Amino acid sequence: MKRMLLGAVALLTLGALAPAVAADLPARTYTKAPDMIPVAYDWSGVYVGINGGWGTASRCFDQTAPLIGTDGCHNTSGAFAGGQAGYRWQAASWVFGFEALGDWASLKGSSVSLLAPANIDRSRIDAFGLFTGQVGYAWNTALLYFKGGAAVVADRNDILSGGAILATSSGDNRWGGTVGGGIEFSFAPNWSAAFEYNHLFIATNNTNFTNPVGGAVVSSDRIHGDADLVSVHVNYRWGGPVVAKY
Repeated sequence: MKRMLLGAVALLTLGALAPAVAADLPARTYTKAPDMIPVAYDWSGVYVGINGGWGTASRCFDQTAPLIGTDGCHNTSGAFAGGQAGYRWQAASWVFGFEALGDWASLKGSSVSLLAPANIDRSRIDAFGLFTGQVGYAWNTALLYFKGGAAVVADRNDILSGGAILATSSGDNRWGGTVGGGIEFSFAPNWSAAFEYNHLFIATNNTNFTNPVGGAVVSSDRIHGDADLVSVHVNYRWGGPVVAKY
C-alpha cells in the first residue's frame, strides 16, 4: 500500500513539472525557403548575326607617272550591310573572343584632278572584311568591348574625262588593320544588339590605270587613306545563361 502511494505521488509530481519544463524550452523558429536568385548573364558561346551601317573613307591620289605629284583627295561615303560570326568566353566579369565579319558596301566619292583639271578621280569601296580579337567587361546583360585585328577592303578606282571612263584600275584587295569598340545589350534569351564603331587603316597601294579600250597604261598612282564605320549588330548566341537553382 505504501509503494502504491509513493508511485502515485511521483506521477503527480512529474505531471506538474512537465508544463514548466516545456515553457523553458526555446521556441521553434520557422524559416521559409530561400528565394531563387538568378545567376548573372553569361556571354559565353558561339554567335552569328547581321549588321548594317554607314561609313566614310578618305582616298588620296599621288601620281607617280607620267607626272609626279599630289593629284588630290576626296571622301567616299555610303551604306554597308553583311554578317558576322564569332565565339566568346566569360571569366568572372571579363569577356574574351574573336570574330570574322564580311560586308557588302557602297562607299563612293570623287574629286577633280589637281594635275589634270579636266579629269576626275573616282573611288569606290565595294566590300570589306574584319578579322578581330575582342576583350570586354560585362555588367550582367550589358557588355562593353574593344576589338582589333586585320582588315581587307575591296577597292576600285577610275579616272573620268567628259563624264566617260578614261582609265580604270583592276579591283584591289587592300589589307590593313582595324581598331574599334562597341556596347552590346541582351534583349531576349540568346539575342543581343550592339552599337559599334571601327576605324580601318587601309594600306597604300600602287595602282595602274589602263585605257578600257586599248589597255594602255594612262597613269600610275599611289592611293591611300583610312575609313570609319558606324554600325548596328544583331546576334544570336548558342550557350545561354545558367538557370538559377535554390
